[in-house]
Amino acid sequence: MNANIQGEAHRPGRIEVVCGSMFSGKTEELIRRMKRAKFAKQKVEIFKPSIDTRYSDVNVVSHDQTAIPSTPIETSSTILLLSSDIDVVGIDEAQFLDNGLVDVCNELANRGVRVIVAGLDMDFKGVPFGPMPALCAIADDVTKVHAICVRCGSLAYISHRLVQNDKRVLLGEKMEYEPLCRDCYQKSLTEERKENGE
Repeated sequence: MNANIQGEAHRPGRIEVVCGSMFSGKTEELIRRMKRAKFAKQKVEIFKPSIDTRYSDVNVVSHDQTAIPSTPIETSSTILLLSSDIDVVGIDEAQFLDNGLVDVCNELANRGVRVIVAGLDMDFKGVPFGPMPALCAIADDVTKVHAICVRCGSLAYISHRLVQNDKRVLLGEKMEYEPLCRDCYQKSLTEERKENGE
């Protein structure tokens, strides 16, 4: 009995990554895990890039409008400054943060902190996005979640951009992006090339 109590009191650090395309439920899953940790009386802190102001300047908000208070940050190093005496750290939209996030997450986990990271694994061109590939590599656990392809109903593979804009970072929602499976994405690229006379 005593060993069980000690085991519960000592929660080893770990890194959990939740990744996938837009509209796949990444933020929803992050919020769910953070709320469970809070319910278990753990000290939690959630961070998001200050660039992400789609639904709120300060809250992390999922597409279905579930929200949790967060701290907006400019750089990943700020997380270390603001997470002393915290049991669980959540990080949303991690793809928008700098590559230093990988070292930050490792340091927190090595200190015994549970780190839950959510983000896009690929950009709209299918290229691995920001620190996410490296975070997946060092994570203790990776959960890949899927949206549904809006064209055929299969599992989505990518966030297809619907507007003409080549900037890698373009905040948007359903007017700017649609989840597509690999096959429908390839078909849409062929259609776009034909329209552009390529």
